[in-house]
Amino acid sequence: MPLIVLTGFPCSGKTQRAKQLEQYLLKRLQDEGRTMRIHIINDDTLHIRKDAYRGFRYQLYCIARAISTPHCVVHCGTPASIAKEWNKARDTDEKYDDTVLDELVTRYEEPDARNRWDAPLFTVIYDDATVPGDQIWDAVILRKPPPPNMSTISKPVSSTNYVYELDRVTDEIIKAVVKGQQEYGQGGGPMVMPGATTRVINPPRMVTLSELRRLRKQFVSINKMRTTLDTSRLAELFVDYLNTNLEQ
Repeated sequence: MPLIVLTGFPCSGKTQRAKQLEQYLLKRLQDEGRTMRIHIINDDTLHIRKDAYRGFRYQLYCIARAISTPHCVVHCGTPASIAKEWNKARDTDEKYDDTVLDELVTRYEEPDARNRWDAPLFTVIYDDATVPGDQIWDAVILRKPPPPNMSTISKPVSSTNYVYELDRVTDEIIKAVVKGQQEYGQGGGPMVMPGATTRVINPPRMVTLSELRRLRKQFVSINKMRTTLDTSRLAELFVDYLNTNLEQ
């Protein structure tokens, strides 16, 4: 099932664009006699607080690639000043607290088409009449999905062994990153990791243990149910995950 990720500031028009895109796709599917269904997933359907913040674009890209389905990103390009005006016009129970909104805007990571997890990227400006439906259709319906990379190739293992290996491998790599920064300092050369051919970048800042534990927790949470994942590729996958987050 193709995946379309809508992203933007809070109150940037994501819900409106999702509805526009849904209407376009429903008509196009009907016109072409296709039987695909459309599911809109958002904070309400997932029962997530509106002040909860997590960036999932990279994780969603990994999942889409693992199951060989096309994906694209639609960015609602609304300036923060306009998003704040739209927030003030909302009903009280739908409105963000001003402080919370400022924090979410500050922490938001704008998509970049140069990142493989943000491509193909379509930016919709706040005063655009509608979404680029034809281009999005081509990206997720007509485009051939990329093949899964080596880290997502399936190999059956027992669930108990898989969870054990997931914990062990990620813990060893976290310890190796801490030791590497202690030995080489901030901004030194890439650090060799146990069980991986790819090295972890050494950013020009101190990577705290709490940050590494947070990234490890996110990675484990994403992958703990994927018991068909080849355990020999866990180290490579975690290193890639760390590099993606540490270089931001």
